[in-house]
Amino acid sequence: MDYVSLGKTGLKISRLGLGCMTFGSPGWAPWVLDEAGSRPIVEKSLDLGINFFDTADMYSRGESETVIGSLLKDLPRHKLVIASKLYNPMSDDPNDRGLSRKHVFEAVDGSLKRLGTDYLDLWQLHRFDYDTPLEETLDALNDVVRSGKVRYLGASSMFAWQFMKALGLQRAHGWAPFVSMQPHYNLIYREEEREMLPLCRSEGIGVIPWSPLARGRLAGRGETTRSRSDATAGALYDRAAETETRIVEAVRTVAERHGRPMAQIAYAWVATRPGITAPLVGISKLHQFDDAVAALEVELTDEDVALMEAPYQTRPVAGHV
Repeated sequence: MDYVSLGKTGLKISRLGLGCMTFGSPGWAPWVLDEAGSRPIVEKSLDLGINFFDTADMYSRGESETVIGSLLKDLPRHKLVIASKLYNPMSDDPNDRGLSRKHVFEAVDGSLKRLGTDYLDLWQLHRFDYDTPLEETLDALNDVVRSGKVRYLGASSMFAWQFMKALGLQRAHGWAPFVSMQPHYNLIYREEEREMLPLCRSEGIGVIPWSPLARGRLAGRGETTRSRSDATAGALYDRAAETETRIVEAVRTVAERHGRPMAQIAYAWVATRPGITAPLVGISKLHQFDDAVAALEVELTDEDVALMEAPYQTRPVAGHV
């Protein structure tokens, strides 16, 4: 496994990050694995040299963090890069959500407790909060970093103008800056290429995209428990759409040309796009690691890339609106 800097920082993360939404409580979603089911996947990721684990407080309403904390507790802390996120509701209480100063302070303590650690390597805004002044959020985040509870700050899906406004405010006030962006990005959804990815390249922001396989669609998989029950996937993608079908078929053609599974080709495309630091891979079965790791060695030709990108058409923003 190779390791790369996260943006302009000195923090080294593996070229693949393990997305941890899959771990937690099956009661939250039927495709989620409990601690016993998660253990072999986390152990395998460590064997492969993956050091970057990305979770969020809202995954299984905190249980994902609890499971990850339990499975990693006996490992040397300096060998791990643990990332989490805040914003989404953690209960029905109106203040147990969002990016207010109150919730920022309470959320970081909650994540640290569940993860069983003294600090987070990377803490990310899961979404933009339209109900809280941005200055309030950024000031609170700066205090959390200065307190030692968080090492680096990141953000996830939002508009580029929102992210740049935040970066500008952080610089103007001398606040701890965002060093990473976690966008929705794959061959079926490429709207981030218009503004967000160029912005990140210009500002030296690390990019750790989510859903590189478009919830399995780019792997050519049929129906699964997750595809049947994942409402988010249904909102993001449309198997019946002609453009999506043409993209999937282009990936299939390139995969056949290389003699590799479709998943490897789709992963390789994301991993080799300009400015991408490390795709986040969601693993629910051990054999899925094979494609994710092998993809790092795939050499796509210009012809391959052109073939897979050609069917794309502009589409509405999806993932944070």
